[in-house]
Amino acid sequence: MIIDVHSHYWEFPRHFDDTFRHQAQRARSGVEVDLTVRYEAYRATSPDGVRTLVFGGKAKLSGLWVEDDIIAKYVAQHPETLIGFLSIDPTQPGWMEELEYGHQHLGLKGVKLMPMYAGFRPDAPLMDPFWEYTQKHGLPVLLHTGTTFISQAPLEYTLPRHLDPVAIRFPEQRLILAHLGHPYEGECVAVIRKHPHVYADVSALHYRPFQLYQSLMLVQEYGVWNKVLFGTDYPFTNVNASIAGLRALNDQVAGTQLPKLDTEKLEEMIYRDSLPLLNLA
Repeated sequence: MIIDVHSHYWEFPRHFDDTFRHQAQRARSGVEVDLTVRYEAYRATSPDGVRTLVFGGKAKLSGLWVEDDIIAKYVAQHPETLIGFLSIDPTQPGWMEELEYGHQHLGLKGVKLMPMYAGFRPDAPLMDPFWEYTQKHGLPVLLHTGTTFISQAPLEYTLPRHLDPVAIRFPEQRLILAHLGHPYEGECVAVIRKHPHVYADVSALHYRPFQLYQSLMLVQEYGVWNKVLFGTDYPFTNVNASIAGLRALNDQVAGTQLPKLDTEKLEEMIYRDSLPLLNLA
């Protein structure tokens, strides 16, 4: 079975403000793309049997806001394949109530945080009630780590190193550092290696193939293939394209003396059953 640990649900342009929409064009060479998610399109670009973690996002600073009720409704339409995560923006009032509502009333199974996009550090003292709640209730938390196209989103808040003190204080908390922390992959690998319940995903990286080759070579040399999970970042890319991109990484070093990625470990990562690791079995 393939588990896609990183996919979105939103409607375009409804869930984005004008600033976000304009700046998002940097991701596609100045072209505005309709990011509306349609379940049928996702399934058409995936093998049979894929299970998918799906979330919206809340980040007032950057102009993205998807209410958790929308995610719960979407997941309820496809409960056999989708697992819903709620979102909070701790810079906005009422976030603790939203956390409890999304978990206890909507039945969402984890949380998506966007520290850089919302403008907060995940290890800040104001976040302690959040981590206390998610650890107590076994809720996995996926955080955006790495770069962005949004000018007002501070890169400082996205550094993987800020999850190290969180994992020290909350050692049973399941964490996923999205996008292998790119371009801070070295930091990401250092963090996931030292904490048993901290993982990274490879979402939205295959279209930078040499960077991804080098990133996964770090994973290989540090011996943490078991801490890396498959994800796509749909609708920015899809399952089939992500798998094809991963399997083609060694092609670019063919005929050279550069080392190759372990294809057996790569396949294990693609087919890893992430759900028990994240308290979602």
